[in-house]
Amino acid sequence: MRVINDAGEQLGIMPPFEALKTARERGLDLVEVSPNAVPPVCRIQDYGKFLYEKDKSDRAARKKQKIITIKEVKFSVTVDEHDYQTKKNQAVRFLHEGDKVKASLRFKGRQMAHRELGYAIINRLIQDIGDTGIVEFMPRMEGTTLHAIIAPGKKEVPKKPATPKPEAAPQPTAQPAS
Repeated sequence: MRVINDAGEQLGIMPPFEALKTARERGLDLVEVSPNAVPPVCRIQDYGKFLYEKDKSDRAARKKQKIITIKEVKFSVTVDEHDYQTKKNQAVRFLHEGDKVKASLRFKGRQMAHRELGYAIINRLIQDIGDTGIVEFMPRMEGTTLHAIIAPGKKEVPKKPATPKPEAAPQPTAQPAS
């Protein structure tokens, strides 16, 4: 097996018992890094310290990641204009907060005969949201429910207005007195 010491230098190819003996002499562990390589690669290191550093970096990565939740906005085929506007504004707010929005519309009874009304409401919502969100799943039926999923749009970086450079005032020239 190929052996790498704790400083990152290659010690060369040696038999497993010799590599283990070298690691024990230094008071460290022999850790197999790449078992599928030919020959397998092992590293001499403190395994407890390695696990601690790995756990520490994993925790730091989890802190930085943003957990995206899905918020749902429910409509009906007979939604009134004010109710529609309120729910649209909620969806826009959710998208600004960085959450995904699931717009769902449930058909009841004989409303299933007029699915085009439901598609019209969901498509209108998508049009009204505009650049605030990107449609991940176009409206589709699942049983008696029509739904679409909208993800937050790209956040625009606010541009600083260019400050004009002050122009140098013309220097008065001295005129000879006549």
